[in-house]
Amino acid sequence: MKTFQTFDIEADYNVLHNRFPNHKDAPVIGITGNFSDGNLTLAPGYYTSILKAGGIPFIIPPFENTDIMISLLDSLDGLLLTGGGDINPLLLHEEPVKELHNINPYRDRQELLLTRLAANRQIPILGICRGMQIMNVALGGSIYQDIHVQMEGTRIKHSQDMDRAFASHTIRIEEGSLLARIMKTTSLPVNSFHHQAVNEAAPGFRISARATDNEAEAIESTEYKSMLGVQWHPECFILNDDEYMMPLFEWLLQEAASFRTAKRMHHRILTLDSHCDTPMFFGQDINFATRDPKIKVDLHKMTEGRQDAVIMVAYLPQPKLGETFSSKVPFKVDGPLQYADLIFDKIEEIVNANSRYISIARTPSDLYEDKRNGRHSIMLGIENGLALNHDVANVRYFARRGVVYITLCHNGDNDICDSARGCNTHGGVSRFGEQVIKEMNRCGIMVDLSHAGEKSFYDALSISSKPIVCSHSNCKALCDVPRNLTDDQMRALAKHGGVAHITLYHGFLRNDSQEATVMDAMAHLEHAIDIMGIEHVGLGTDFDGDGGIRGIADSSELINFTLHLLRRKYNERDIARIWGGNWLRVMAQVQNNL
Repeated sequence: MKTFQTFDIEADYNVLHNRFPNHKDAPVIGITGNFSDGNLTLAPGYYTSILKAGGIPFIIPPFENTDIMISLLDSLDGLLLTGGGDINPLLLHEEPVKELHNINPYRDRQELLLTRLAANRQIPILGICRGMQIMNVALGGSIYQDIHVQMEGTRIKHSQDMDRAFASHTIRIEEGSLLARIMKTTSLPVNSFHHQAVNEAAPGFRISARATDNEAEAIESTEYKSMLGVQWHPECFILNDDEYMMPLFEWLLQEAASFRTAKRMHHRILTLDSHCDTPMFFGQDINFATRDPKIKVDLHKMTEGRQDAVIMVAYLPQPKLGETFSSKVPFKVDGPLQYADLIFDKIEEIVNANSRYISIARTPSDLYEDKRNGRHSIMLGIENGLALNHDVANVRYFARRGVVYITLCHNGDNDICDSARGCNTHGGVSRFGEQVIKEMNRCGIMVDLSHAGEKSFYDALSISSKPIVCSHSNCKALCDVPRNLTDDQMRALAKHGGVAHITLYHGFLRNDSQEATVMDAMAHLEHAIDIMGIEHVGLGTDFDGDGGIRGIADSSELINFTLHLLRRKYNERDIARIWGGNWLRVMAQVQNNL
């Protein structure tokens, strides 16, 4: 005889409260829903798989209010793009082929925009079937509207008649791929319900699995980002109590949990990039308040990457013999000092026009005050002491303008010191350079020795009464170029209390034919930590000065730096040191008693 369950709501309520101390802080996964026949629907396999993997499913209805969309994304830790109807080819600037099936006019535009915004924010994404295609075309790839008429060769059956919880064909997975690591195999039986498929993978992606007829079955990021798409429907198997596809959802939850941790950490700690060259683009009609494709640092990218502060430099190219300074800069000016002033004027114009969101900071206290008030910060720096125009009094002038550091030289000897790429004009720091360094100590301006020659480095270290910095320099032991620091230089720097910030310029990360990636940057960082200790390192991207590598291409991707630190088991205290705490310690020492 069948018995019916009785319900005691009060008992359930008490059980939940008794479990509260053990409450699991689960990641929230947004799941795109399907709107048809006046109803929002979602196949149960999607949310069941997320729940079983340990996440909180949140169903996203189709809507196009971008303000709400951005607010929603800020609340999500991961995104699951689900299956459904065909993608409207008109959105891809194509005319429809006659084999095109049903199009859902409510979903395409929103999901394309949602995906691009999520990718900008580095939110982990898993795309399933249509979701994989949406991800691909949103980020610049292409699809076949119908594989049976547009792909070359003969197709296998890609729309099975059997139950969705059973496999219908086998796919080949690339060895060494993310998908192979997740599924622990290079051959996988899958189900199939589609006639559209990925054609060319989007930039920054690769096809990592194919069916026996060469149809694309998976794409994944080649930029060390948490983005993966599969053509089959892994969510169907769990409904038949078959868990062999669960590793895909467990991967998404693992990446979402890390992303959630990184987001929360960025809320608590201060993140500072000690060197960017965005002012070099001021002559190209940039708009700092928009997501401007011409520059790597702007308000939108800083917000997306959860970056608090950046030191923007007035970069002054070093004229060669017979050249004039004015011929090397994009604005008509009387000389180096006037050029630096013009750059700072333009930065102040940007800040004044966007004062609700950003301000100019001069001290560590200013930075923390801006963070408390929800503003980003810009600090001012000078790259090349040529800006002093051979007048030591201009050190105090720039201190009053708010300059926090001066890089003594650039690529070429100047009147202060010899460059790493110079001609040994002075045999190190000149007599004038000695006066400059001492005046910088008195005025609270940090001495930056990136670009300085090795003899200049040691001279400055002995002259300065305050710790010195290298705002954007890498390790010579890993990349033997004149601009990088030897292990002995780094030891001496640390002994005197200074800091060296690794940079993302590919030529200082590796000097072979291989493309530099975030993995190279992490190798330089960890070598510097091994030599100097974690109290003496940080990050100076050199964005917009040719800095930017695969994995951290611009400010919107800086949270990926934190994710890589977390994967290497650095704790929050050490991550806070790396992200600016070490630099601010030195800045406070240099500015002390002003």
